[in-house]
Amino acid sequence: MLRAVVTGNVWSTRRIDGLPSGAFLEVEVAGGGSRLVAFDVLGSGVGESVLVVQGSVAAAWFPGTPPPVDALIIGSIDAPGDDGEAALPAGSRIPGRR
Repeated sequence: MLRAVVTGNVWSTRRIDGLPSGAFLEVEVAGGGSRLVAFDVLGSGVGESVLVVQGSVAAAWFPGTPPPVDALIIGSIDAPGDDGEAALPAGSRIPGRR
């Protein structure tokens, strides 16, 4: 799994049959600076931090015959809190933590 930031949209006027609804987004991988095109079904936007999976894990998420998708955005990363952990609403706690 990769942590990345959405850097732009990839516009395509034609698609193959069987590709589900979603958008192609260009993302920059954190720490390495490499860029790739990832398929997004979440509605992510430019500047958003996301989690990306690649390869067979990405393709296996789709039901039925997997489409030719090699990178898939699977989550949006919330802004970290002051201690580097994800910010939680007031009064919330992480199960198993005190």
